[in-house]
Amino acid sequence: MQNGKIMEPLVLTDKSVIPTNDLIFSIIGDKRVLWQKLMLDVHTKYPDAQELWNYYNDGKSWLFRMIRKKKTLFWIGIVNGTFRITFYFGDKAEAAIENSNLPQAMREEFRTSRRFGKIRGITIRVESKTDIENTLKLVDIKVKN
Repeated sequence: MQNGKIMEPLVLTDKSVIPTNDLIFSIIGDKRVLWQKLMLDVHTKYPDAQELWNYYNDGKSWLFRMIRKKKTLFWIGIVNGTFRITFYFGDKAEAAIENSNLPQAMREEFRTSRRFGKIRGITIRVESKTDIENTLKLVDIKVKN
């Protein structure tokens, strides 16, 4: 459970199977175009961003990290039919999130989410192009804060 929402299980749980685009696309189906748009847009705006897959024993699954200058921009977990993107922000990003044109529900999620030390998360379950647009807004906030 995250922020009061039951999270569907991640599907890349076999440590011996390293995720490839073909594997990811076979799981996320028609959300492939949204994955590709996200990757293209992030790399276009931030050419120094790097992609990294790691298997995490604590969650028993593979997670994707987008990194820029040693800072994790966001995490992606693959679920059946789509993917979820999670950002973690410190308190100094609060004003930027509150003053952004992100959907009210997303700003509320940040306001009320459980703290992990000094950070709080926002998770987007990707269903539409709007979700990618909101993700890119959060990337910009993350880069600046």
